[in-house]
Amino acid sequence: MAELTTLARPYAKAAFEYAIGEGELDQWSTMLALTAAITGEEPVQKLLGSPSLTTAQQAQSFVEVCGDALTDQVKAFINVLSENKRLPLLPEISALFDTLKAEQQMSVDVEVTSAFELDSATTDKLAKALTGTLKREVSMTTAVDSSLIGGVVVRAGDTVIDDSIRGKLSKLAEAMNS
Repeated sequence: MAELTTLARPYAKAAFEYAIGEGELDQWSTMLALTAAITGEEPVQKLLGSPSLTTAQQAQSFVEVCGDALTDQVKAFINVLSENKRLPLLPEISALFDTLKAEQQMSVDVEVTSAFELDSATTDKLAKALTGTLKREVSMTTAVDSSLIGGVVVRAGDTVIDDSIRGKLSKLAEAMNS
């Protein structure tokens, strides 16, 4: 995984710098997400792994699959990736691009898992608290996991806050066994 990130990082940075220079962060993010999704499809993976096609043919076929959803600049980016045999890295490039975008916009995607469905007032209050704690604009999604018993688990990037009953019981069990 680290190797894929290392290979994808220069391409993501280049795309990000171009997009920010042109004021097209959201458009590039959308287009890269589309290309990443298309890359994951089995027929496209076969196309990218085909030894009978040149890199130019692979790029052209890939762009044709995307249809009119890509700008000329993104098509050129796809051609560069193809020439360097890096088209399979598109999912990683898209993820890194979105991370750079979130840092630029001082925002973070947060996933909150709770034992029960949260009402909108609780969700709003939690979002405000997380915005203050993380010092970023919070985009929050919620999920329900009844095995938590009670409380919540918050995931924001690499940060995990486990304030669930199950988590507290696990910590207590570890402390007692130590």
